[in-house]
Amino acid sequence: MKTLLAALVIALVHCGSATLVIKGPTSPVLEGESVTVECLLQDSEYNISDVRFEYFNKFKKAWTGVRERFSWCGFGRLPIERTEDRITLTIPYAASYYDGFRCVTEGINGTAPDHMSEPLNFMVHYLRGPQLSRDGYSRYYGFPQVLSVRAGADVTVNCSATSSEEPSISWYKEGSDWILPSSVLTLEKVSTMDEGQYTCSVQHPTIPSLSKTHSFNITVLSEQASWYQTSDGLIVLTTVVAMMSCLLVMILAVSVFLCRRAKKIRTSKGPIDDHSQKKPIYKSSTESVPITCGDDKQPLV
Repeated sequence: MKTLLAALVIALVHCGSATLVIKGPTSPVLEGESVTVECLLQDSEYNISDVRFEYFNKFKKAWTGVRERFSWCGFGRLPIERTEDRITLTIPYAASYYDGFRCVTEGINGTAPDHMSEPLNFMVHYLRGPQLSRDGYSRYYGFPQVLSVRAGADVTVNCSATSSEEPSISWYKEGSDWILPSSVLTLEKVSTMDEGQYTCSVQHPTIPSLSKTHSFNITVLSEQASWYQTSDGLIVLTTVVAMMSCLLVMILAVSVFLCRRAKKIRTSKGPIDDHSQKKPIYKSSTESVPITCGDDKQPLV
């Protein structure tokens, strides 16, 4: 009977109740802002040292423990402060991959958490871009600040951006009252009337402060202008020059390598050993070595 009572007491201790209340930001959070998350421990026999934070990683699709550690992303440390009944986490840089927080109590012997709070979900809003590009190979070379085209040519420019919510994209021309609500700017058979500054504007749908622009200028050349005067022609010319330079460097490098290798082979062989030019000398030989000096007349026997 005593053994049964002891087991019951241990079970009640392990199944003790705990109330975890998590609090976080009440206003929209922008990427890069500092965020504070707080967890309160109420009506519990647990110690605040048994409580820890977890965040849901949307890429890993799993809850991950938050510890005071160095962030390899360059955001510094994640400070965690503890008082008698609460634990506070300060996030210096709110990142878009944070998709919810919760606080839990450590399980027995490192097992699954005994208790956990309700998840605290808040969206980190961001807007990246805009980026301008053109169809074809020119999209891999970046977009020029000044786009030079021949008169009568067609111009198509794409504007793109990434955001926490679908952004609105539009085009407008400096000094003009027209606005194009589209991500694609198309000008057919351009003339000098189409010259000027064009701007792509992107706007976050729910955060008015998140808006960005990207501008460029269009210069219309005459129809007789040389091909290398246009932006596309300049890209081709630059590519050819770069390829020729790389080819020249490769040829020089191979030539130097072959020359050094040939020189090394020649020096490693040493002088030619011609045995036909040598004649042995014996102790009983009556022949003498050919005299090379006038004062040396002593024969070698």
